[in-house]
Amino acid sequence: MNNLLQFLSLSDPNVRMVVLGATLLGAGAGLVGVFTLLRKRALLGDAVAHSILPGVCLAFMVGQSKNPFVLLLGALIAGWLSLLAMDYLVRRTKLKADGVIGLVLSVFFGLGIWLLTIIQQSGAASQSGLDKFLFGKAASITSQDVNMFTWVVLGLVLVLLLFYKGFKLIAFDQDFARSVGMPVRLLEFLLSTITVLSIAVGIQAVGVVLMASLLIAPAAAARYWTDRLSVMLLLAAGMGIIAAWSGAYVSFAAPSMPTGPWIVMALALLTGISMLWAPKRGILGRSLRQWRYARKIALENVLKILFQLEERSGMAGKGYSRVSILEHREIEPGPLNMVLRRLKRKAWATEINSLWRLTEEGLTEARQIVRRHRLWELYLHERLNLPADHVHPGAEAMEHLLTPELEEALQRDLGYPVTDPHQSPIP
Repeated sequence: MNNLLQFLSLSDPNVRMVVLGATLLGAGAGLVGVFTLLRKRALLGDAVAHSILPGVCLAFMVGQSKNPFVLLLGALIAGWLSLLAMDYLVRRTKLKADGVIGLVLSVFFGLGIWLLTIIQQSGAASQSGLDKFLFGKAASITSQDVNMFTWVVLGLVLVLLLFYKGFKLIAFDQDFARSVGMPVRLLEFLLSTITVLSIAVGIQAVGVVLMASLLIAPAAAARYWTDRLSVMLLLAAGMGIIAAWSGAYVSFAAPSMPTGPWIVMALALLTGISMLWAPKRGILGRSLRQWRYARKIALENVLKILFQLEERSGMAGKGYSRVSILEHREIEPGPLNMVLRRLKRKAWATEINSLWRLTEEGLTEARQIVRRHRLWELYLHERLNLPADHVHPGAEAMEHLLTPELEEALQRDLGYPVTDPHQSPIP
Protein backbone atom coordinates (compact mmCIF):
# COMPACT_ATOMS: atom_id res chain seq x y z
CA MET A 1 0.00 0.00 0.00
CA ASN A 2 2.86 2.37 0.86
CA ASN A 3 4.42 1.64 -2.53
CA LEU A 4 1.17 2.55 -4.29
CA LEU A 5 0.76 5.82 -2.35
CA GLN A 6 4.37 6.74 -3.00
CA PHE A 7 3.93 5.97 -6.70
CA LEU A 8 0.72 7.99 -6.99
CA SER A 9 2.35 10.98 -5.32
CA LEU A 10 4.93 11.12 -8.17
CA SER A 11 7.42 12.58 -5.73
CA ASP A 12 10.36 10.80 -7.35
CA PRO A 13 11.51 12.85 -10.41
CA ASN A 14 12.46 9.69 -12.33
CA VAL A 15 9.06 8.11 -11.66
CA ARG A 16 7.38 11.36 -12.68
CA MET A 17 9.20 11.40 -16.04
CA VAL A 18 8.40 7.75 -16.71
CA VAL A 19 4.70 8.14 -15.85
CA LEU A 20 4.29 11.35 -17.84
CA GLY A 21 6.13 9.95 -20.84
CA ALA A 22 4.27 6.64 -20.80
CA THR A 23 0.94 8.44 -20.35
CA LEU A 24 1.55 10.66 -23.38
CA LEU A 25 2.67 7.70 -25.48
CA GLY A 26 -0.30 5.54 -24.42
CA ALA A 27 -2.84 8.29 -25.14
CA GLY A 28 -1.30 9.25 -28.49
CA ALA A 29 -0.93 5.68 -29.73
CA GLY A 30 -4.48 4.85 -28.60
CA LEU A 31 -5.97 7.77 -30.57
CA VAL A 32 -4.07 7.05 -33.77
CA GLY A 33 -4.55 3.30 -33.41
CA VAL A 34 -8.32 3.70 -33.71
CA PHE A 35 -8.02 4.86 -37.31
CA THR A 36 -5.34 2.26 -38.05
CA LEU A 37 -7.67 -0.48 -36.81
CA LEU A 38 -10.77 0.83 -38.58
CA ARG A 39 -8.87 1.11 -41.87
CA LYS A 40 -7.69 -2.51 -41.43
CA ARG A 41 -4.02 -1.44 -41.32
CA ALA A 42 -2.99 -3.22 -38.12
CA LEU A 43 -0.13 -5.16 -39.75
CA LEU A 44 1.01 -1.97 -41.43
CA GLY A 45 1.69 -0.48 -38.00
CA ASP A 46 3.87 -3.45 -37.10
CA ALA A 47 5.82 -3.10 -40.35
CA VAL A 48 6.38 0.63 -39.82
CA ALA A 49 7.51 0.02 -36.22
CA HIS A 50 10.22 -2.36 -37.43
CA SER A 51 11.11 -0.15 -40.38
CA ILE A 52 11.85 2.86 -38.19
CA LEU A 53 15.02 1.37 -36.70
CA PRO A 54 17.36 2.12 -39.66
CA GLY A 55 16.14 5.73 -39.69
CA VAL A 56 17.04 6.11 -36.01
CA CYS A 57 20.48 4.58 -36.60
CA LEU A 58 21.23 6.75 -39.66
CA ALA A 59 20.10 9.89 -37.82
CA PHE A 60 22.51 9.05 -35.02
CA MET A 61 25.37 8.28 -37.42
CA VAL A 62 24.89 11.60 -39.23
CA GLY A 63 24.35 13.80 -36.18
CA GLN A 64 26.51 11.83 -33.71
CA SER A 65 23.91 12.76 -31.11
CA LYS A 66 20.97 11.17 -29.32
CA ASN A 67 18.93 14.36 -29.54
CA PRO A 68 15.35 13.01 -29.52
CA PHE A 69 14.15 15.46 -32.16
CA VAL A 70 16.95 14.42 -34.55
CA LEU A 71 16.23 10.72 -33.95
CA LEU A 72 12.52 11.38 -34.42
CA LEU A 73 13.19 13.01 -37.78
CA GLY A 74 15.21 9.99 -38.89
CA ALA A 75 12.48 7.64 -37.68
CA LEU A 76 9.83 9.64 -39.51
CA ILE A 77 11.76 9.53 -42.79
CA ALA A 78 12.39 5.78 -42.50
CA GLY A 79 8.76 5.11 -41.62
CA TRP A 80 7.57 7.08 -44.62
CA LEU A 81 10.02 5.32 -46.92
CA SER A 82 8.66 1.97 -45.73
CA LEU A 83 5.09 3.11 -46.46
CA LEU A 84 6.08 4.28 -49.93
CA ALA A 85 7.91 1.01 -50.56
CA MET A 86 4.88 -1.04 -49.52
CA ASP A 87 2.52 1.08 -51.61
CA TYR A 88 4.78 0.80 -54.66
CA LEU A 89 5.22 -2.97 -54.37
CA VAL A 90 1.47 -3.55 -53.95
CA ARG A 91 0.67 -1.44 -57.02
CA ARG A 92 3.54 -2.48 -59.31
CA THR A 93 4.04 -6.16 -58.52
CA LYS A 94 1.87 -9.25 -58.21
CA LEU A 95 2.72 -9.67 -54.54
CA LYS A 96 -0.15 -9.71 -52.05
CA ALA A 97 -0.35 -7.05 -49.35
CA ASP A 98 0.63 -9.42 -46.54
CA GLY A 99 3.66 -10.62 -48.49
CA VAL A 100 4.73 -7.03 -49.18
CA ILE A 101 4.39 -6.11 -45.51
CA GLY A 102 6.52 -9.10 -44.48
CA LEU A 103 9.14 -8.30 -47.14
CA VAL A 104 9.48 -4.60 -46.26
CA LEU A 105 9.45 -5.33 -42.53
CA SER A 106 12.23 -7.89 -42.77
CA VAL A 107 14.42 -5.81 -45.12
CA PHE A 108 14.15 -2.58 -43.14
CA PHE A 109 14.49 -4.32 -39.77
CA GLY A 110 17.48 -6.31 -40.99
CA LEU A 111 19.08 -3.08 -42.23
CA GLY A 112 18.41 -1.47 -38.86
CA ILE A 113 20.02 -4.33 -36.95
CA TRP A 114 23.07 -4.14 -39.24
CA LEU A 115 23.44 -0.38 -38.71
CA LEU A 116 22.93 -0.78 -34.96
CA THR A 117 25.69 -3.39 -34.89
CA ILE A 118 28.05 -1.05 -36.76
CA ILE A 119 27.30 1.76 -34.29
CA GLN A 120 27.88 -0.48 -31.28
CA GLN A 121 31.19 -1.73 -32.70
CA SER A 122 32.35 1.81 -33.48
CA GLY A 123 33.18 2.45 -29.84
CA ALA A 124 31.49 5.85 -29.81
CA ALA A 125 30.63 6.78 -26.23
CA SER A 126 27.42 8.52 -27.26
CA GLN A 127 25.92 5.36 -28.75
CA SER A 128 25.09 3.96 -25.32
CA GLY A 129 21.36 3.42 -24.94
CA LEU A 130 20.48 3.28 -28.63
CA ASP A 131 19.41 -0.32 -28.21
CA LYS A 132 16.39 0.96 -26.25
CA PHE A 133 14.78 1.59 -29.63
CA LEU A 134 14.97 -2.14 -30.24
CA PHE A 135 13.59 -3.43 -26.94
CA GLY A 136 12.28 -0.26 -25.32
CA LYS A 137 13.31 1.22 -22.01
CA ALA A 138 10.67 3.50 -20.56
CA ALA A 139 12.61 3.78 -17.31
CA SER A 140 15.22 5.90 -19.11
CA ILE A 141 12.76 8.55 -20.32
CA THR A 142 14.14 12.03 -19.60
CA SER A 143 12.56 15.46 -19.34
CA GLN A 144 13.80 16.17 -22.88
CA ASP A 145 11.95 13.07 -24.11
CA VAL A 146 8.80 14.14 -22.27
CA ASN A 147 8.97 17.58 -23.90
CA MET A 148 9.19 15.94 -27.32
CA PHE A 149 6.35 13.52 -26.51
CA THR A 150 4.19 16.45 -25.38
CA TRP A 151 4.68 18.38 -28.61
CA VAL A 152 4.12 15.29 -30.75
CA VAL A 153 0.94 14.22 -28.92
CA LEU A 154 -0.43 17.79 -28.98
CA GLY A 155 0.25 17.81 -32.72
CA LEU A 156 -1.55 14.47 -33.14
CA VAL A 157 -4.58 15.71 -31.22
CA LEU A 158 -4.66 18.97 -33.19
CA VAL A 159 -4.56 17.14 -36.53
CA LEU A 160 -7.29 14.73 -35.38
CA LEU A 161 -9.51 17.61 -34.29
CA LEU A 162 -8.99 19.62 -37.46
CA PHE A 163 -9.56 16.71 -39.84
CA TYR A 164 -11.88 14.56 -37.72
CA LYS A 165 -14.75 14.52 -40.23
CA GLY A 166 -12.50 13.59 -43.14
CA PHE A 167 -10.66 10.91 -41.16
CA LYS A 168 -14.02 9.47 -40.11
CA LEU A 169 -15.20 9.24 -43.70
CA ILE A 170 -12.09 7.56 -45.09
CA ALA A 171 -12.00 5.14 -42.15
CA PHE A 172 -15.49 3.83 -42.93
CA ASP A 173 -16.12 4.55 -46.62
CA GLN A 174 -13.25 5.88 -48.71
CA ASP A 175 -15.23 5.73 -51.96
CA PHE A 176 -18.00 7.87 -50.50
CA ALA A 177 -15.45 10.36 -49.18
CA ARG A 178 -14.00 10.64 -52.68
CA SER A 179 -17.46 11.04 -54.24
CA VAL A 180 -18.35 14.00 -51.99
CA GLY A 181 -15.13 15.81 -52.88
CA MET A 182 -13.00 15.01 -49.84
CA PRO A 183 -9.22 15.30 -50.45
CA VAL A 184 -8.70 11.60 -49.81
CA ARG A 185 -5.01 11.52 -50.75
CA LEU A 186 -4.23 14.43 -48.43
CA LEU A 187 -6.19 12.83 -45.59
CA GLU A 188 -4.40 9.52 -46.11
CA PHE A 189 -1.07 11.36 -46.12
CA LEU A 190 -1.92 13.07 -42.82
CA LEU A 191 -3.15 9.84 -41.22
CA SER A 192 -0.03 8.00 -42.34
CA THR A 193 2.18 10.80 -41.03
CA ILE A 194 0.63 10.90 -37.56
CA THR A 195 0.70 7.08 -37.46
CA VAL A 196 4.42 7.07 -38.19
CA LEU A 197 4.93 9.83 -35.62
CA SER A 198 3.09 7.96 -32.89
CA ILE A 199 5.06 4.80 -33.64
CA ALA A 200 8.36 6.68 -33.74
CA VAL A 201 7.89 8.17 -30.29
CA GLY A 202 6.35 5.01 -28.85
CA ILE A 203 9.25 2.69 -29.60
CA GLN A 204 11.31 4.42 -26.91
CA ALA A 205 8.94 2.97 -24.32
CA VAL A 206 8.12 -0.50 -25.65
CA GLY A 207 10.58 -1.00 -28.53
CA VAL A 208 9.92 -1.88 -32.16
CA VAL A 209 8.94 -5.45 -31.31
CA LEU A 210 5.99 -4.52 -29.08
CA MET A 211 4.99 -1.20 -30.64
CA ALA A 212 2.18 -2.74 -32.69
CA SER A 213 0.51 -3.75 -29.42
CA LEU A 214 0.63 -0.20 -28.07
CA LEU A 215 -0.89 1.04 -31.32
CA ILE A 216 -3.63 -1.56 -31.87
CA ALA A 217 -4.55 -3.08 -28.49
CA PRO A 218 -6.26 0.04 -26.99
CA ALA A 219 -8.31 0.52 -30.17
CA ALA A 220 -9.22 -3.17 -30.34
CA ALA A 221 -10.33 -3.15 -26.69
CA ALA A 222 -12.32 0.07 -27.14
CA ARG A 223 -14.10 -1.32 -30.23
CA TYR A 224 -15.82 -3.94 -28.06
CA TRP A 225 -17.53 -1.27 -25.96
CA THR A 226 -19.00 1.17 -28.46
CA ASP A 227 -20.20 1.84 -32.00
CA ARG A 228 -19.47 5.59 -31.85
CA LEU A 229 -16.12 6.80 -33.15
CA SER A 230 -15.86 9.71 -30.69
CA VAL A 231 -16.44 7.40 -27.71
CA MET A 232 -14.06 4.83 -29.16
CA LEU A 233 -11.30 7.47 -29.40
CA LEU A 234 -11.77 8.48 -25.76
CA LEU A 235 -11.85 4.86 -24.58
CA ALA A 236 -8.74 3.95 -26.58
CA ALA A 237 -6.83 6.93 -25.18
CA GLY A 238 -8.05 6.09 -21.67
CA MET A 239 -6.99 2.45 -21.97
CA GLY A 240 -3.59 3.52 -23.26
CA ILE A 241 -3.19 5.76 -20.19
CA ILE A 242 -4.36 3.03 -17.78
CA ALA A 243 -1.88 0.58 -19.30
CA ALA A 244 0.90 3.17 -19.10
CA TRP A 245 0.29 3.79 -15.40
CA SER A 246 -0.01 0.06 -14.73
CA GLY A 247 3.29 -0.73 -16.45
CA ALA A 248 5.03 2.16 -14.71
CA TYR A 249 3.72 1.02 -11.31
CA VAL A 250 4.89 -2.57 -11.80
CA SER A 251 8.34 -1.27 -12.75
CA PHE A 252 8.33 1.03 -9.69
CA ALA A 253 7.23 -1.70 -7.28
CA ALA A 254 9.60 -4.29 -8.77
CA PRO A 255 12.61 -2.43 -10.24
CA SER A 256 13.81 -5.56 -12.04
CA MET A 257 10.62 -5.55 -14.13
CA PRO A 258 10.80 -3.56 -17.41
CA THR A 259 8.10 -0.95 -17.93
CA GLY A 260 7.43 -1.43 -21.67
CA PRO A 261 6.52 -5.13 -21.65
CA TRP A 262 4.30 -4.60 -18.61
CA ILE A 263 2.48 -1.81 -20.44
CA VAL A 264 1.76 -4.33 -23.19
CA MET A 265 0.72 -6.93 -20.59
CA ALA A 266 -1.73 -4.44 -19.10
CA LEU A 267 -3.10 -3.75 -22.59
CA ALA A 268 -3.48 -7.49 -23.18
CA LEU A 269 -5.42 -7.76 -19.91
CA LEU A 270 -7.69 -4.83 -20.85
CA THR A 271 -8.29 -6.36 -24.28
CA GLY A 272 -9.08 -9.73 -22.75
CA ILE A 273 -11.54 -8.16 -20.30
CA SER A 274 -13.20 -6.28 -23.16
CA MET A 275 -13.44 -9.43 -25.28
CA LEU A 276 -15.17 -11.24 -22.41
CA TRP A 277 -17.27 -8.62 -20.63
CA ALA A 278 -18.22 -5.91 -23.13
CA PRO A 279 -22.06 -5.87 -23.05
CA LYS A 280 -22.73 -5.90 -26.80
CA ARG A 281 -19.70 -7.57 -28.39
CA GLY A 282 -18.10 -9.47 -25.53
CA ILE A 283 -18.09 -13.25 -25.59
CA LEU A 284 -19.96 -13.53 -22.30
CA GLY A 285 -22.39 -10.78 -23.28
CA ARG A 286 -23.21 -12.48 -26.58
CA SER A 287 -23.54 -15.85 -24.87
CA LEU A 288 -25.86 -14.36 -22.26
CA ARG A 289 -28.05 -12.78 -24.95
CA GLN A 290 -28.19 -16.06 -26.87
CA TRP A 291 -29.08 -17.94 -23.70
CA ARG A 292 -31.84 -15.45 -22.88
CA TYR A 293 -33.16 -15.61 -26.42
CA ALA A 294 -33.20 -19.42 -26.34
CA ARG A 295 -35.13 -19.30 -23.04
CA LYS A 296 -37.58 -16.80 -24.54
CA ILE A 297 -38.17 -19.02 -27.59
CA ALA A 298 -38.68 -22.11 -25.42
CA LEU A 299 -41.15 -20.25 -23.19
CA GLU A 300 -43.14 -18.86 -26.11
CA ASN A 301 -43.22 -22.24 -27.86
CA VAL A 302 -44.78 -23.92 -24.84
CA LEU A 303 -47.30 -21.09 -24.48
CA LYS A 304 -48.22 -21.60 -28.12
CA ILE A 305 -48.59 -25.35 -27.65
CA LEU A 306 -50.95 -24.92 -24.71
CA PHE A 307 -53.00 -22.41 -26.71
CA GLN A 308 -53.19 -24.72 -29.74
CA LEU A 309 -54.19 -27.70 -27.57
CA GLU A 310 -56.99 -25.64 -26.04
CA GLU A 311 -57.99 -24.33 -29.48
CA ARG A 312 -58.11 -27.85 -30.89
CA SER A 313 -60.20 -29.26 -28.04
CA GLY A 314 -62.57 -26.29 -28.05
CA MET A 315 -62.72 -26.42 -24.25
CA ALA A 316 -61.54 -23.28 -22.50
CA GLY A 317 -59.61 -23.84 -19.28
CA LYS A 318 -58.95 -27.52 -19.89
CA GLY A 319 -55.67 -28.83 -18.54
CA TYR A 320 -53.10 -30.89 -20.43
CA SER A 321 -50.47 -33.34 -19.26
CA ARG A 322 -46.80 -33.21 -20.06
CA VAL A 323 -47.34 -36.21 -22.35
CA SER A 324 -49.92 -34.26 -24.38
CA ILE A 325 -47.51 -31.35 -24.73
CA LEU A 326 -44.68 -33.65 -25.80
CA GLU A 327 -46.91 -35.39 -28.34
CA HIS A 328 -47.94 -32.06 -29.85
CA ARG A 329 -44.34 -30.96 -30.39
CA GLU A 330 -41.01 -32.68 -29.99
CA ILE A 331 -39.40 -31.22 -26.86
CA GLU A 332 -36.93 -32.77 -24.44
CA PRO A 333 -38.65 -33.59 -21.12
CA GLY A 334 -35.97 -31.83 -19.06
CA PRO A 335 -36.22 -28.42 -20.81
CA LEU A 336 -40.03 -28.76 -20.85
CA ASN A 337 -40.12 -29.16 -17.07
CA MET A 338 -37.97 -26.03 -16.65
CA VAL A 339 -40.20 -24.02 -18.99
CA LEU A 340 -43.36 -25.14 -17.18
CA ARG A 341 -41.85 -24.08 -13.86
CA ARG A 342 -41.04 -20.66 -15.35
CA LEU A 343 -44.62 -20.33 -16.64
CA LYS A 344 -45.86 -21.12 -13.15
CA ARG A 345 -43.54 -18.52 -11.57
CA LYS A 346 -44.77 -15.89 -14.04
CA ALA A 347 -48.38 -16.88 -13.26
CA TRP A 348 -48.96 -17.65 -16.94
CA ALA A 349 -49.89 -21.27 -16.28
CA THR A 350 -51.16 -23.33 -13.38
CA GLU A 351 -50.85 -27.03 -12.55
CA ILE A 352 -53.77 -28.98 -11.09
CA ASN A 353 -53.50 -32.76 -10.70
CA SER A 354 -50.46 -32.81 -13.07
CA LEU A 355 -52.49 -31.03 -15.75
CA TRP A 356 -51.33 -27.68 -17.07
CA ARG A 357 -53.56 -24.86 -18.29
CA LEU A 358 -53.04 -21.22 -19.17
CA THR A 359 -54.09 -18.42 -16.85
CA GLU A 360 -55.74 -15.27 -18.22
CA GLU A 361 -52.34 -13.56 -18.39
CA GLY A 362 -50.81 -16.59 -20.06
CA LEU A 363 -53.65 -16.78 -22.54
CA THR A 364 -53.08 -13.14 -23.49
CA GLU A 365 -49.37 -13.80 -24.08
CA ALA A 366 -50.12 -16.96 -26.07
CA ARG A 367 -52.62 -15.13 -28.30
CA GLN A 368 -49.94 -12.58 -29.22
CA ILE A 369 -47.47 -15.30 -30.18
CA VAL A 370 -50.02 -17.25 -32.24
CA ARG A 371 -51.19 -14.03 -33.90
CA ARG A 372 -47.64 -13.11 -34.93
CA HIS A 373 -47.06 -16.63 -36.25
CA ARG A 374 -50.21 -16.73 -38.36
CA LEU A 375 -49.78 -13.17 -39.63
CA TRP A 376 -46.30 -14.01 -40.81
CA GLU A 377 -47.52 -17.23 -42.46
CA LEU A 378 -50.11 -15.20 -44.35
CA TYR A 379 -47.52 -12.61 -45.38
CA LEU A 380 -45.16 -15.29 -46.73
CA HIS A 381 -48.04 -16.89 -48.61
CA GLU A 382 -49.61 -13.76 -50.10
CA ARG A 383 -46.61 -11.46 -50.60
CA LEU A 384 -43.83 -13.96 -51.35
CA ASN A 385 -46.08 -16.54 -53.04
CA LEU A 386 -44.86 -19.43 -50.90
CA PRO A 387 -47.14 -22.48 -50.82
CA ALA A 388 -49.23 -22.77 -47.68
CA ASP A 389 -47.37 -25.93 -46.63
CA HIS A 390 -43.99 -24.14 -46.84
CA VAL A 391 -44.65 -21.09 -44.68
CA HIS A 392 -44.48 -22.64 -41.20
CA PRO A 393 -40.66 -22.77 -40.72
CA GLY A 394 -40.21 -19.09 -41.64
CA ALA A 395 -43.10 -18.03 -39.41
CA GLU A 396 -41.72 -20.18 -36.60
CA ALA A 397 -38.49 -18.14 -36.64
CA MET A 398 -40.02 -14.70 -37.15
CA GLU A 399 -42.77 -14.95 -34.53
CA HIS A 400 -40.17 -14.40 -31.79
CA LEU A 401 -38.66 -11.31 -33.46
CA LEU A 402 -41.68 -9.24 -34.44
CA THR A 403 -42.12 -6.13 -32.29
CA PRO A 404 -45.60 -4.67 -31.62
CA GLU A 405 -44.84 -1.93 -34.18
CA LEU A 406 -43.92 -4.46 -36.87
CA GLU A 407 -46.93 -6.57 -35.97
CA GLU A 408 -49.25 -3.59 -36.46
CA ALA A 409 -47.57 -2.75 -39.78
CA LEU A 410 -47.97 -6.37 -40.89
CA GLN A 411 -51.68 -6.38 -40.04
CA ARG A 412 -52.19 -3.08 -41.84
CA ASP A 413 -50.37 -4.32 -44.94
CA LEU A 414 -52.46 -7.50 -45.02
CA GLY A 415 -55.72 -5.64 -44.49
CA TYR A 416 -56.33 -6.87 -40.92
CA PRO A 417 -57.02 -10.52 -41.90
CA VAL A 418 -58.98 -12.94 -39.73
CA THR A 419 -57.55 -16.27 -40.96
CA ASP A 420 -54.13 -17.62 -41.96
CA PRO A 421 -53.34 -19.66 -45.15
CA HIS A 422 -54.60 -22.80 -43.38
CA GLN A 423 -57.91 -21.05 -42.54
CA SER A 424 -57.06 -21.04 -38.87
CA PRO A 425 -58.38 -17.95 -37.04
CA ILE A 426 -55.91 -15.17 -36.30
CA PRO A 427 -56.46 -14.20 -32.63
